[in-house]
Amino acid sequence: EATLLHMFGLQRRPRPSHSAVVPRYMLDLYRLQSGETEEAGEHGTTFEYPEKSASRANTVRGFHHEEHLERVLDSTAPLRFLFNLSSIPEDEILSSAELRLYRQQIEGAGLGGEEGGFHRINVYEILKPPQTGTGQLITRLLDTRLVHHNATRWESFDVSPAVLRWTRDRLPNHGLALEVLHLNSTPTQQGRHVRISRSLHPGAAEGWSQLRPLLVTFSHDGKGHPLTRRTKRSPRPRGRKKNRNCRRHELYVE
Repeated sequence: EATLLHMFGLQRRPRPSHSAVVPRYMLDLYRLQSGETEEAGEHGTTFEYPEKSASRANTVRGFHHEEHLERVLDSTAPLRFLFNLSSIPEDEILSSAELRLYRQQIEGAGLGGEEGGFHRINVYEILKPPQTGTGQLITRLLDTRLVHHNATRWESFDVSPAVLRWTRDRLPNHGLALEVLHLNSTPTQQGRHVRISRSLHPGAAEGWSQLRPLLVTFSHDGKGHPLTRRTKRSPRPRGRKKNRNCRRHELYVE
């Protein structure tokens, strides 16, 4: 048991809750990396394997934000996310990190117009938390993306600089901030299609466990090989005569 715990970088035997939900992204990544999906012929085209991140890591972790620490200052302010990354061992080398957000298609949201059909998602690192009474966040832009309303998919944002500062440089972790800017500024559409907070989607708790924001870290503990995407093994050719020279031979070794 001690050997297994040391291999997985754990201090004690984990006791997972029966209510714990494993994110689908982590399951898909594991099945693709282990070759399980390829062998079963279930690999779909919607999953994008993180080739660059996985090639430098042998450990992948997923984190959900602390919902009880979530702060919405006002309707126009960015939403604040706090992730507890204390479980990442100090001796691991973190190579990259990404924030994954799920967004849904908006039906009839100006899809015909070039301006009305787009919105911008900005992700910031919070350098200084809001002071009492001011509600101002001091932030640094990490990643941004212009996306179209007519798609339902996961969006990935590179937050490696912030996570590296928190883990490697041991700087204070004040969390991330997210804002969604609709170019047509329609009030009824603000924030309704991006799953960023349980409180912003009343009555939508059913799928929240799988569609909530996910912070994924890629790291290497220096004890093994990086992750490798395994492909389906080629089937053995049929109808070919057996090569009798390819067999075991008795040898003598002094």
